Amino acid sequence: MTLEDSTESTLHDEPTEKPKRSAFQLSRQWFATHQWQPFPFQQQVWQAVSQGQSGMLHATTGAGKTYAVWMAAIERFALTKPKASAKHLKTAAEKPAKRKVLMQPLTVLWITPMRALAADTERALMTPVNELNLDWSIGLRTGDTNSAERSRQSRHLPTALITTPESLTLLLTRPDAADTFASLKMVVVDEWHELIGNKRGVQLQLALARLRRWQPALITWGLSATLGNLQHAMDVLIPGVSDRSPSGPDASYTKQFKPVLVQGKLAKHLVIDTLLPPGIERFPWAGHLGLRMLPQVVEQIESSPNSLIFTNTRSQCEIWYQALLEARPDWAGLIALHHGSLDRNVREWVENGLKEGTLKAVVCTSSLDLGVDFLPVERVLQIGSPKGVARLMQRAGRSGHAPGRASRLTVVPTHSLELIESVAAQDAIAARNVEPRESPQKPLDVLVQHLVTIALGGGFTADDLLAEVRSCYAYRHLTDEEWRWALAFVQHGGESLTAYPDYRRAIPDENGVWHVPDAILARRHRMSIGTIVSDSSMVVKFWSKGASGKSLGSVEENFIARLKPGDHFLFGGRLLELVRVHEMTAFVSKATGKKAAVPRWNGGRLPLSTELANAMVTRMDAAAHGHFDGPEMQLIKPLLQVQSNWSALPTNLNLLAESMHSREGWHLFLYPYAGRSVHVGLASLLAWRAGKHQPNTFSIAVNDYGLELLSATAVDWDALLTKDIFSTDNLLQDVIGSLNAGELAQRRFREIARISGLVFAGFPGAHKSARQVQASSSLFFDVFRKYDPKNLLLTQAQEEVLQQELEIARLSATLQHLQSKQIQLMHIKRPTPFAFPLLVERFRESSSSEKLAERISRMVADLEKAAGAGAYIPEETVNAQARFNVQEKVYKKRERVRKTGLPMEPDTESATNPKRRRTGIIPPKARHGF
Repeated sequence: MTLEDSTESTLHDEPTEKPKRSAFQLSRQWFATHQWQPFPFQQQVWQAVSQGQSGMLHATTGAGKTYAVWMAAIERFALTKPKASAKHLKTAAEKPAKRKVLMQPLTVLWITPMRALAADTERALMTPVNELNLDWSIGLRTGDTNSAERSRQSRHLPTALITTPESLTLLLTRPDAADTFASLKMVVVDEWHELIGNKRGVQLQLALARLRRWQPALITWGLSATLGNLQHAMDVLIPGVSDRSPSGPDASYTKQFKPVLVQGKLAKHLVIDTLLPPGIERFPWAGHLGLRMLPQVVEQIESSPNSLIFTNTRSQCEIWYQALLEARPDWAGLIALHHGSLDRNVREWVENGLKEGTLKAVVCTSSLDLGVDFLPVERVLQIGSPKGVARLMQRAGRSGHAPGRASRLTVVPTHSLELIESVAAQDAIAARNVEPRESPQKPLDVLVQHLVTIALGGGFTADDLLAEVRSCYAYRHLTDEEWRWALAFVQHGGESLTAYPDYRRAIPDENGVWHVPDAILARRHRMSIGTIVSDSSMVVKFWSKGASGKSLGSVEENFIARLKPGDHFLFGGRLLELVRVHEMTAFVSKATGKKAAVPRWNGGRLPLSTELANAMVTRMDAAAHGHFDGPEMQLIKPLLQVQSNWSALPTNLNLLAESMHSREGWHLFLYPYAGRSVHVGLASLLAWRAGKHQPNTFSIAVNDYGLELLSATAVDWDALLTKDIFSTDNLLQDVIGSLNAGELAQRRFREIARISGLVFAGFPGAHKSARQVQASSSLFFDVFRKYDPKNLLLTQAQEEVLQQELEIARLSATLQHLQSKQIQLMHIKRPTPFAFPLLVERFRESSSSEKLAERISRMVADLEKAAGAGAYIPEETVNAQARFNVQEKVYKKRERVRKTGLPMEPDTESATNPKRRRTGIIPPKARHGF
């Protein structure tokens, strides 16, 4: 699929004249030294910033967004400029001359969502500063910044500071925070789409509100390439401009500082295609192709000088890297892997290798999703469906990352139905159907954390801070009652924790100024700042005397807890043996020979987006009418024909449902194509409502495409499956009633308890285990529910379950959409190609890996026989998949001997009786993605 956009750029709201040739002379001359010509959208950003305007820049990946905003900042704020002649400009290779000139104070904050992106941004921003001989310094402050650099920054911050939302919030806890940011003039938020939809974005909203209070004319710019709702994104980042006027709302001030939306569309050649397998199986299940695509992937990597191979999980990243090395041992040293759990030095080595073109390929996760500039990369491969249009565009942009260069991404399907996902994603990109990102609403755990932060950073008065908080988009509807509750919570922990001094985290003095009363509480808060909550992790180090071995990265504590000394596991592309565990460090040594477990990290399963799901249904609608356009649809045609012959295909007008009776009971298969998260809530809701008509017990299975309800007794789905069962009336009550809402809320409360400061993970050297943290949060949950039932954190936990885990808003929209469709209930005799993956999902919950593999093999053989000619019989080359199965064990057959030491006679009964025969290797359990 090829996508081209005409060259154009527009500046919304307040049109501005094109800058005169004499304007922006510094930027033009620097561009000229590199033989570049500024694009119209870059000049428009320069013009807007020169007039003191904030805004949002949305342009294709690799178009030059960074230099559009950075050169605008230099033009407006740099005090020292070189001579006009271009011959005075230095090249990037020249080392800047030593100068005893005091650098300008902190002027620009550059907010980035990722550590890898921060380091790359620093290199990009340093280039014009060095070549233009500016009196500017640039520094990094992230979780990777060492203590020496932090100490230097505590004395004098650089002119431009590249940081993350968490590190910015930590700076706000300084008692002299107002003085620290007194010289700040501009904030740039890079990759805003990665922050807007989560609590990190809310944390940034609150931090920006504080900065604007100190600097009312603060210029703020957001950068993005993959947003579907630009106006909303700009409103969240730059809200209520008129309220920031030093003298109140003022017409001239409002007009001057009204934010602008700049869209830069360049002729970007985007090529997205699919790596087609030699054939497809008509009865697929998640991960069934997996590493069978390894030979084709190796061939694609071989044909390209530099490639990125994206996976959706860190476990999958480790497995594919090891498989590639085994397939091509001669690539040792030429390929690498990159994910967020690896040590910083390892990540930086990989990033530098990509930049310099010394690495042929890197297997990675979302750790390399964002704006990292790897010019040598010409090819991107995506293992499995990316599950979203924006994610696919973002990853495609990692190749050809420069104006005028083509970007190419190839999707490697891990099961047959992902062929449709791939071609549907291409359709969605061509139609510009990109997922919108919405800001969370009033997360009170983030607000409570912010109150303590501001109390540390010089203190606050309640009324002034309330106005500041309400200026944030996320808290624009914060009520007086919610505000009073938040203040009471940080003052004494609410109604149930008044007797405990640890929860008196901020109290007002006689002048009404709130401060943190205790140094230990202040230290605990600074160590707990942030909204990213994950399981406790352990550092992985090579074993050596004095515990001075090399650090490899970190894995989740729960994984290490399942291992014992001597067990092997894959990490960082190495086969490691666990030596011992001491405190929060797992010491390892290199190992050889044995099969290994693979660490598994939480959060790996991505839900199918609405935009991609709609595009899939449109493709199947076309297939239902005999149109199989494109190589992907031609390849999957046999599967769709069997589905159509045995049942039907989903269409834009019809909702496909299938009912079947088997030895297990009565099945209902439904295909809403709304994503796994929505299907969980929808399946429970349908079972709940069906049970009201006829008491019954249902087993549930879901995937991204549909759901299954299984009951032991007969159900008259012809009578029950009407549009009324999809009604949105009493939706909230029915969803809560259909699920174990209390258990779900308790799990969600763990995150809320840590963000709000109820649970402390421990000081360095005395970290609490994940089990201890979970127990503490569960205790708080039970105490609040019993003694403080009106605690708003309990309410937030319930709302987050509905909004985030069950996606209640999307569920409501799905129900309305389903009501508009004609229900097509088909009575089937055997599982169809669409129903079979749902059966496998349910089997996984109750079968061992050996029994599951045997059961699937028998079912596939029977179904293929029933389907007739046309079956694809793949080569039995799945040994690679078996080698990297999680927690796989090998049982070697031991020769039986007598007490005398002589061998015993062979057990002929075992050889002839299948019931007594034992296998040597447990077949690998199927898992999504490999």
